[in-house]
Amino acid sequence: MQEGNTEKAGRLLGIYTRLMNGDVVNVQVEAMRYKVDVRSIQRDIATIKNYLVSANENDAYTNNIVYDRKKKGHRLEKIYQKMLNNSEILAICKILLESRPFLKSEMDSILERLINCCAPELNKKMVMDMIKNEEFHYIEPRHGKSFLENMWKVAEAIHSRNYILVEYEKSTGNQVVQRKLKPVAIMFSEYYFYVTAFIDEKDEVRQDFDVMNDSFPTIYRIDRIRSLEILREHFSIPYKDRFEEGEFRKRIQFMYGGKLQKIRFEYRGGSLEGAKLYVSLFPCNECAKAIIQAGIKTVVYDSDKYADTASVIASKRMLNAAGVRYYRYEHTNREITIEL
Repeated sequence: MQEGNTEKAGRLLGIYTRLMNGDVVNVQVEAMRYKVDVRSIQRDIATIKNYLVSANENDAYTNNIVYDRKKKGHRLEKIYQKMLNNSEILAICKILLESRPFLKSEMDSILERLINCCAPELNKKMVMDMIKNEEFHYIEPRHGKSFLENMWKVAEAIHSRNYILVEYEKSTGNQVVQRKLKPVAIMFSEYYFYVTAFIDEKDEVRQDFDVMNDSFPTIYRIDRIRSLEILREHFSIPYKDRFEEGEFRKRIQFMYGGKLQKIRFEYRGGSLEGAKLYVSLFPCNECAKAIIQAGIKTVVYDSDKYADTASVIASKRMLNAAGVRYYRYEHTNREITIEL
């Protein structure tokens, strides 16, 4: 007796649904369920397998039907082609936890959705187990603010080249200032997200920044933006003057604005690798870059009178990150007399 199309379609949909739900399909059990022979079920599985291959060509993953010898049946396996594998998911979760940019509630939500959406079903628990201790002891940023909505507004303004009007809380005290800005990029550094932006040429505060001929923008921490409005007014930046995040990263190690400075060192001796450098004044951030690149491992300074400035704070962070030791010179008050 020839099988009807309706019966076959219902059987195919039933088997397909069980596979998509993560069930293991045993051909003998399915043959008994639908009162057909085993070969019919095998042909059904082959039909579903061919359909999945053609249907998922442009998807982020390919659904494939494989035979599980341990469970003695066929199951659906998602082969991730364009999405992340287990080790990549774990690495990203670790990086997120270490970067500490979000509130704990936000971090928990992001990690949960990231694992559920991207990790293969069989390994979700393992990934969660590998990060659960760090997640439990996660320390959120001291500012305690949610800034994701403002960050997305900035992204929209960058994309559409709209001016933004912000009320910004300065790092010194609780002073709040208003700025009209041309946002050009969003960047992340040391626990915080920043918007890099050019101050409007017509803004009178621009004179105070000494940026009239500066090709690099000013820098604002997004969590310090108290209010943000996307203005209808558009701005344009010539292609030759465009802001390039990669070039900025090469020149600026930490998020401190100001004009770029060039420092030239001439050295005609041997390698400075592991050398000790004696200086009268603690080096600025630009000098610190040259010190690190030269391989100098110890800096001995006499004075640190600019310790509270952004330049020296950045310098110390850079030296710490590079493992360069620094300490103040201890005067012995000894005298050397030279007779000629």
